[in-house]
Amino acid sequence: MSTIENNNLTEQVNQNNLSNASLDEESTKKAQAADSEQDVTQNQEETMDDHDAAEDQDETMESLMSMYEESFKRFADGEVVPGKIISVDKDYVLVDIGYKSEGQIRIHEFKNDEGQIVAEVGDTVDVMVEWWDDEEERVVLSKEKAAKVKVWEAIKAKYDNEETIEGVVLSRVKGGFAVEIGVQAFLPGSQADLRPIRNLDEMVGKTFTFKILKYNQKRSNIVLSRRVILEAERDKERTTTLESIYEGKVVEGIVKNITEYGVFVDLGGVDGLLHITDISWGRVKHPSELFSVGDKINVKILNFDIEKERVSLGMKQLTEDPWLSAVEKYPAGSRIRGKIVSLTDYGAFVELEEGVEGLIHVSEMSWTRKIHHPSKIVNVGEEVEAVVLNLQPESRRISLGIKQVAPNPWDLISEKYPVGTTIEGKIKNITDFGLFIGIDEGIDGLVHISDISWTKRIKHPSEMYKKGDMIHAVVLDIEKDNERFSLGIKQIQEDPWESAEKRYEVGKEITGTITNVTDFGIFVELEEGIEGLIHVSEISKEKIKTPVEKFNIGDLITSKVMNINKDERRIALSIKRLAIEDDQELLSEYVNNLRPPTSPFGEMLRDNLQEKLHDGQTDEGEDTE
Repeated sequence: MSTIENNNLTEQVNQNNLSNASLDEESTKKAQAADSEQDVTQNQEETMDDHDAAEDQDETMESLMSMYEESFKRFADGEVVPGKIISVDKDYVLVDIGYKSEGQIRIHEFKNDEGQIVAEVGDTVDVMVEWWDDEEERVVLSKEKAAKVKVWEAIKAKYDNEETIEGVVLSRVKGGFAVEIGVQAFLPGSQADLRPIRNLDEMVGKTFTFKILKYNQKRSNIVLSRRVILEAERDKERTTTLESIYEGKVVEGIVKNITEYGVFVDLGGVDGLLHITDISWGRVKHPSELFSVGDKINVKILNFDIEKERVSLGMKQLTEDPWLSAVEKYPAGSRIRGKIVSLTDYGAFVELEEGVEGLIHVSEMSWTRKIHHPSKIVNVGEEVEAVVLNLQPESRRISLGIKQVAPNPWDLISEKYPVGTTIEGKIKNITDFGLFIGIDEGIDGLVHISDISWTKRIKHPSEMYKKGDMIHAVVLDIEKDNERFSLGIKQIQEDPWESAEKRYEVGKEITGTITNVTDFGIFVELEEGIEGLIHVSEISKEKIKTPVEKFNIGDLITSKVMNINKDERRIALSIKRLAIEDDQELLSEYVNNLRPPTSPFGEMLRDNLQEKLHDGQTDEGEDTE
């Protein structure tokens, strides 16, 4: 190097010294020492030959330049450099970063979560140059910010290399979670798992492995995904599972989802459906009664479609079908005990064992009562005793009866109440066709409306009785097969028609009350419940078209008994015959009082009157018959 260049260098150094007012005396001394070394070098160079002197001069100047550059070296703000801890006090940690003065870091950056200081003299740490204080000739450093820079560098490297990173879920935020990975990152809710998470709070505080989807250091924005990793694991696991499963194989799976029609089971990347009908041989109302999400269960592969990746599973197939031994366990006529599991309008289903149910039809619940719904007799969950009536294993049906547990009361009722027995009972119901009388528990007898009275015309039984009345009745008939018990009230008394012929002899003159007037005749009540009919032709000797408006209901009328038919319960009456009889009586009295005829004419008149009297008596006799 020439003398001119040395002079220029010296001048440049001097200018730098003038412009940098913050250099201390140490820098000045270093510069003076450098000048002295330069003078010594120059003197030595003069004693050398020209070639060696030139080379030595170049090397010396390069060394001098290096020393100057080192003495004025300043790291850029934000640069991360290594340093060594040289002291620790209550406020700051001093770190040597190779600068003319040590850097300062606030003590709180070296405290752990418990508040303990984790800095010792001699430790090497990475720090970031935050800013320079030229006036006080000090540099402020940060360990935490240096660590964040390192984290971002690691994040970039993992993103570029498509590597995973671990993090702790800090809290729930809008749309997802905040995750600590050295810096805070965002995990969208849709990327948290393979399926929606019901309880998001369960993830908070847990550590997971994530994939970095994107990042922006300037905005401090990092988006993570856990789902991508799980999907990759699932795909790998699915491939392995598909290669290993086959129909008939028993495998272990984890309950993944529960619906009303079945359970989805994770077999290892492949989901299989365990239908509700294949869970148990018995009745299952809802799969949630037996399973919870996350349960480990053993299932059998029933069907496997490798192209559609559909797997049908079964659990009940792991045990023997109970119907295979049902014939031996439940023969017809045997008594069983079971639990009512379901009610329908037509009966109750009884579980004899898991997978075997029998039906008690409503008609098999009571000997005597008419059951409209089985809930009147049994309830779900109730244990009952029943008799096996019929077994059809091929159709998986068992018919049961609970009334057969007790004797049929209709087998005993005819012995207890033989026909002709008079019983006393309470009216339980009244209908338009009769009265129902309580006999024994569950057995009612019917008094038909026609068996209430011998003589009264009853339009409705409620005219004479009301519900709850105690009455006496006679047992008329018992039909066991049809379960009918017939009673009669009128049979307690004698039928008045049986003696009507004695009370109302033919030819007898009687008086009664008109109860009805029709075009064809007049009805006359002779006594309570017994009526006679005066036909329109028997009202008068004169021809009458209709008696209506000529007679009134309630009027008393006298007539003659013409005929009695007790079987048909009819009495024929006549007013005309009564009038004719009166005329015959007058004529007879007149004829009998005639004096002997004194002339042929008188004799002819008497013969004619006697002939008419005889003809009238003959006609009367014929009509009476």
